[in-house]
Amino acid sequence: MNKNLKLLLSTSVLLAITSTCALANETKAHAEHWGYTGHNTPEKWGMLSEKFKECGTGLNQSPINITHSLQAHLPPLDPNYTKDSKNIVDNGHTIQVNMEPGNTLTVDGITFELKQFHFHSPSENHIDGKSYPLEAHFVHLDKEGNIAVIAVMFEEGAENEALAKIWKDMPQKNGESKILKLANIAKDLLPKDKHYYRFNGSLTTPPCTEGVRWFVLKQPLTVSKEQIKKFHDDTMHHNNNRPIQPLDARMIVE
Repeated sequence: MNKNLKLLLSTSVLLAITSTCALANETKAHAEHWGYTGHNTPEKWGMLSEKFKECGTGLNQSPINITHSLQAHLPPLDPNYTKDSKNIVDNGHTIQVNMEPGNTLTVDGITFELKQFHFHSPSENHIDGKSYPLEAHFVHLDKEGNIAVIAVMFEEGAENEALAKIWKDMPQKNGESKILKLANIAKDLLPKDKHYYRFNGSLTTPPCTEGVRWFVLKQPLTVSKEQIKKFHDDTMHHNNNRPIQPLDARMIVE
């Protein structure tokens, strides 16, 4: 075999290996892409990647329909939200507001820090079978990485002044990020009455990690029809809520 033929064969083998690896990586990336429409909708999340397995096999998944609860006389939540927002991002799945360090929530003797809040339309959790046009999730982490989420429901009514400040600078394309320095914005998006339903659940997006402390506030805030449209129709262009998950043997307390 002459040198030119050897070189040609070696090059062909190398190209074949490179193409195979590239195809494998592309397939893996595509498989791990999740969404709310098309081929990678919520019912398929658990099959898209080994990392997302819990989305399909977990027994404490969120969101849920809160239809009954045990009276436990829980104390109202007392979030200490004093720091500004940092930026606002369209991550392709929601609009997320990232927070400066220092906003805290203390539950079970543990201090959690508010990292970000984001929105789902229509609501993910239901209360007595009722779906709301918008739901906000305030996501907190403690030093060990444990998660606590406060959920706030919005019902159609008067324009929400706090949301108006956010919607004003809302990104309009996937991946876009803008600086957003708003004082007291997280605090202003919580109702005065902070009584709540509490249960154990999961993240409502892949990897659907369980062990999340959920606090769904009972009192909704208002949001105008125009504000709902700007988020749902003009920005997301579709629903971005995971369907209700089985309660199984979980207990909800209030």
